[in-house]
Amino acid sequence: MGILDEFKSFITKGNVVDLAVAVVIGVAFNSVITSFVSDIITPLIGVAGHYNFSTLNYTVNGSTFQYGLFVNQLVSFVIIAAVVFFLIVKPLHGLYRAKPKASETKTCPECLSAIPLKARRCAYCTARLKE
Repeated sequence: MGILDEFKSFITKGNVVDLAVAVVIGVAFNSVITSFVSDIITPLIGVAGHYNFSTLNYTVNGSTFQYGLFVNQLVSFVIIAAVVFFLIVKPLHGLYRAKPKASETKTCPECLSAIPLKARRCAYCTARLKE
């Protein structure tokens, strides 16, 4: 197998393609969240008072340090993290992390993990279960 065939095999593997799709979706999602924060959430902060940190700076020996721009980015990061957490992570957490109730499970005799009552095989250790 030549090096081009190896490269083709590598690049067409499912996990590489999935990762590429995830990056593209992540970049698109980033622009949506950034727009939401800068166009909707940040102006709400301005309602409470005129906060514009971008003009804050200090000068030492002719070098200007614009620390206000850093403060703006820091505030933006915290707001974006809060928006993602409260509007995406928390609502989806319940959908994907739902565990069966204790009354709907039984214990696997091999690995002692909780499995659904109707299971015929343990999802954790793959042991066959008696009906």
